[in-house]
Amino acid sequence: MKTKIISVINQKGGVGKTTTVINLAAGLANQNKKILVIDLDPQGNATTGLGHSNIDGSEKNIYNALNGSKNISEVIQSTQIDNLDIITSNVDLSGLEVETAGDNGRAFILKDKLSLFLKQNSSNYSHVFIDCPPSLSLLTVMALVASNSLIVPLQTEFFALEGLTQLVKTIERVKESLNSGLSIRGIILTMYDKRNKLSSQVEKEARDYFKEKVYNTVIPRNVRLSEAPSHGIPVLIYDKNCPGSKSYYSFTDEFINQENDIGSAA
Repeated sequence: MKTKIISVINQKGGVGKTTTVINLAAGLANQNKKILVIDLDPQGNATTGLGHSNIDGSEKNIYNALNGSKNISEVIQSTQIDNLDIITSNVDLSGLEVETAGDNGRAFILKDKLSLFLKQNSSNYSHVFIDCPPSLSLLTVMALVASNSLIVPLQTEFFALEGLTQLVKTIERVKESLNSGLSIRGIILTMYDKRNKLSSQVEKEARDYFKEKVYNTVIPRNVRLSEAPSHGIPVLIYDKNCPGSKSYYSFTDEFINQENDIGSAA
């Protein structure tokens, strides 16, 4: 089984990127898929959202794997969810760009280390999800180079599509020079408010422009979704009956069906 490496990416912050990583990963783990989450954001929100500390001073984190002082296998930690592991992050990661300034191959560091780990461990992970920082920085480029495909959370708010156009240009540049096999697997609409005319307008524009790339599932604005991270658990565990959980369960099913379709078309 070939492990699929998927980055969840948007250079805009606050669009539901980390929430999508945590809950899609938990939804798949719940269906007996073995999942690894890599927190590649120095803010470490996926780390705390899955019950780990982003300030504990431990050397078991992605920064120490990328700077060469640890192997990937040495920094993987379990979470309180069966089948779901994480490589945590902290603020040290923000220094990596400066520290690797003289390294011409630095865009490939994550790809090389991850490929080696997956090869050596004939990995039983079905998916690796990378939570990208909200910027088009070196860390984001590293994630794009290491990934097979991308999921883009798009908040249904004003200016959302303009930001997406910029992201698509970056993805095209990376495809041309660094990772020709990269593709957008899908766009997930987040923070949807059905009482707000703008939400349905952005949804219509996104579906008109990106067609079948936009998932049918829409993630609503939901208080429980924003509460769950402070408890260090996915909303699927925090309150499995709230609208946010129901939409992420539905997204997980849609993701698996998409995978089956891709598999049968191959």
